[in-house]
Amino acid sequence: MTLAINTKRKGILVILEALAANAGSAFTPFGNPQNLYIYWVYNVRATRFVSTIAPFSILFLILLVAVSFLVKTSSESPEAETEGLKISFTAVIYLVLLTTLVLTVLHVLPVFAGIVVFLYALLFDRKSLKIDFSLILTFVFFFGLANNLQFLIPFSVSHSGHVFLFSSLLSQVISNVPAALLIAKHTSQWQALLWGTNVGGFGSLVGSFANLIAYKLYITHDSTNNITAFTLKFLSIGAAAFFVASALYFILYGI
Repeated sequence: MTLAINTKRKGILVILEALAANAGSAFTPFGNPQNLYIYWVYNVRATRFVSTIAPFSILFLILLVAVSFLVKTSSESPEAETEGLKISFTAVIYLVLLTTLVLTVLHVLPVFAGIVVFLYALLFDRKSLKIDFSLILTFVFFFGLANNLQFLIPFSVSHSGHVFLFSSLLSQVISNVPAALLIAKHTSQWQALLWGTNVGGFGSLVGSFANLIAYKLYITHDSTNNITAFTLKFLSIGAAAFFVASALYFILYGI
C-alpha cells in the first residue's frame, strides 16, 4: 500500500512499517508464528502471555509514533479526490473468518474449526492462496537447519539471560521462527524465549519474515531506486531497534 502512494521517502516508511510489524505482532499469542508456537508448546494463559511482552510492544508503539512525526513526506502529485468507502458483504465474510481463527487460537473453538478458512479460500478466493515460493523456500531451509541442530547440538539452557541472548542472536542468522523451534526444546524459560525471538526480529534482513517481505517488496517495485542506500538504512535502523529492545529486556529482568 505504501509503495502505491504518490509520496517521497517511501524507503523510510517501509522500514518503519517493518519495525511496526515486528513490534506489533509480538503483542498477542497469534500475532506471529513464533508467538503462536511458544503459546501452544508452553501452554501459557493468554493474559499472562500479553502482560509479559506488553512492555516491548508498548515502547515501540511510542517510539514509532514519535518518529513518524519527524518523517517529512511530500506528495509527488496532486492528491486524487477520494470517494466514500462502502463495506462490502465480502468484508463481512472475512471478518467472520478472522474471528474464527482468533477464537481457535484462544482455545474457544476446537482446532479443526480453522479448516473453514482454508476451505473458503480454496473454493471462493484462490487468488489469496498465491505464494512467493522463493520466500517460503528460504524459511524451509532455515527450519531444516534448526531441526538438524536439535540433534547435533544437545544442550539445555536454564539461565533466562542466556536464553534471551542466544535466541535473539540466533534469529539474526536463521530467523526468529526457526530459532524459537530450536531453543524451545531445550529450555523452560518461555518468557526469555518470547522476548529473545521477538527482539531478534529486529536487525538483519532474515531476522523475521516481515523484514524479508518488506525488503523484497521495496527492491522489486518499479517506483524504487538506490537499493544500496535503502539496504544500509534498513540494517542500521534495525540494529538500533535491536539494541534498544535488548536494553529494555535487561532493565526489566536483569542480566
